[in-house]
Amino acid sequence: MPNLTGRQIMLLLGCALAVVTAAVGIYGLVRGPGGTTTAPPNARPIAAALGADSTEPDVTVQDRSLPHTTDPVTYARAVAVSLFDWDTTAGFLPTDYSSVVLADADPSGEEVPGLLDDVAAYLPTVEQWLDLGAMEVEQTIEVDDAYVPDAWAAAVDQAHGHLRPGTTAVTIAGTRHRSGVWNGELAESSYPVSFTVFVACQPSFERCHVLRLSELDNPLR
Repeated sequence: MPNLTGRQIMLLLGCALAVVTAAVGIYGLVRGPGGTTTAPPNARPIAAALGADSTEPDVTVQDRSLPHTTDPVTYARAVAVSLFDWDTTAGFLPTDYSSVVLADADPSGEEVPGLLDDVAAYLPTVEQWLDLGAMEVEQTIEVDDAYVPDAWAAAVDQAHGHLRPGTTAVTIAGTRHRSGVWNGELAESSYPVSFTVFVACQPSFERCHVLRLSELDNPLR
């Protein structure tokens, strides 16, 4: 592809990495009520997801713990940042970033197998990661909107009371920004992304936890 510009290369990479698993219905969320859980120690929220300024340098993956909140929209925004903000030159692997979300998964364990597949579809494979690392690729997300979609009310009605209490769908609409180095020159690309985060909060749990993710770019609306 000798005639492609650096920006075009980055766009192609973005498309190549948008491999997702199919997700239908309401993602296996029709369950009985779950128990409660206590917050793990030393967890800290993602400041960027909450719109706060962070002055701490050299943030580690451990510092990206999801916020302890009962607000599903705030929580879903943090999940988005955790999945989409990564740097291939920081010394971590995709599993390090995915572990942050998985560590806050459904405490009952019912949705964990599905969430494992969901999260894997949002991040590069290790082989892709190493290729991107050679080009010093870094990615961030700018969350433009986060809202409970109209379709969620219909999904709740169709569940006939079998959804875990406090389960909410939050659709994220944002812009993915990616930068890297191609042939010694900086290359950048930006393009829209959208998806839905399914979370369970009170009264099922003391705070919000992530249950499932929709297919990327195929959210509830």
